[in-house]
Amino acid sequence: MSTVDYDLLVIGGGIQGAGVAQAGAAAGYNVLLLEKTAIASATSSRSSKLIHGGLRYLESMQFGLVRKALRERDILLRIAPELVKPVAFHIPVYKTSIRAAWKIWLGLSLYALLGGLKPLNRFQHVAVKASENQDGLKAEGLVAEYQYWDAQTDDAALTRAVMNSAQMLGAELICPAEVISAHYHKNSYHLRYKDHSGEKQLHCHALVNASGPWVNQVLEKLFPQSPRLEVDLVQGTHVLLDRPAPSAIYYVEAVADKRAVFVMPWKDRTLVGTTETFFQGEPDQVRPTEKEIQYLLSVYADYFPGDPAEMIDSFAGVRVLPKTSGRFFNRPRDTVLHLSPPGLISLYGGKLTGYRATAKQVIAKLQVQLPEREVKADTEKLILNVTAVPLTHSPWREEGSFI
Repeated sequence: MSTVDYDLLVIGGGIQGAGVAQAGAAAGYNVLLLEKTAIASATSSRSSKLIHGGLRYLESMQFGLVRKALRERDILLRIAPELVKPVAFHIPVYKTSIRAAWKIWLGLSLYALLGGLKPLNRFQHVAVKASENQDGLKAEGLVAEYQYWDAQTDDAALTRAVMNSAQMLGAELICPAEVISAHYHKNSYHLRYKDHSGEKQLHCHALVNASGPWVNQVLEKLFPQSPRLEVDLVQGTHVLLDRPAPSAIYYVEAVADKRAVFVMPWKDRTLVGTTETFFQGEPDQVRPTEKEIQYLLSVYADYFPGDPAEMIDSFAGVRVLPKTSGRFFNRPRDTVLHLSPPGLISLYGGKLTGYRATAKQVIAKLQVQLPEREVKADTEKLILNVTAVPLTHSPWREEGSFI
């Protein structure tokens, strides 16, 4: 069995893995990415499809996270104009809302400040009378409405574009493929993996475990003695309704538990999400629960009380949150880079918007393990285009799906 040498091996073809492959290849390294099913086949096609700073994270005082995300949003708007589009967000405030109008105004002011007071970060008060019946939004009890701007994307298409960019820079992709074992010896890794043609082996200087909700499973399989972070897996569900796409994204407050929920345009229909539910089981078996579906339908009906909406599709994804006390809503959302053994980084968490900055940070941490190479490009300037990278079959994607 012949052995191939690489500088960097990436496990996982979601947005984080694709981002690391692109950053590594841009830095001049010889990169291979292994994906077990398909590019963007799991959580990276099951998100809320937003490129944003994360306004709600201001409530838990994650100011640094918001500032970095707003910077990355602006970069993506510039380098991926075909994939990332600015979109208006509306926040209606009602007599029963726990977030008063002055709190929304204060939050949006801080959001604009963290974003650098650029034109895109400006917000405005919408006259309540002018907003009556707009997109069917409930007018009863409405006391204020604010509009601000963030962005929306096709998350799967963005992931494919990033992977395609990595390949254009020289990165290799093997899909489907699965790592069998790994051994660390003399500052390098010896790995065995299998693909459609059988078992193979390779050597690499550094390894990135970007397997999303499988992160601890992969780490335990390859290095059973290596310490792992304690995590919770959180399920997020969305429902697609047979209603015309709204003219903006509505940021509403669920009556039942006061969580923030988005009502969004998606493929000429209305998308509602997301939930945050503790998940136990195999991540590739995640499915929307009836309780989650009814919760989201109820949120929509509370704010858009016209004819009953019919659900035409639903999907669920699983994300990783390091285990801490408190509600999921208030937990820190910073990506955790876990280094163990030397030259192996396991990625815990990660936001769609921040994938590029995270990837850059990963490569910087691994440079001591990697050979010197000539830099090829700067990912902050690489244009991302829509691509038709072939996807192998995935149980997450079904015929006629809107995701």
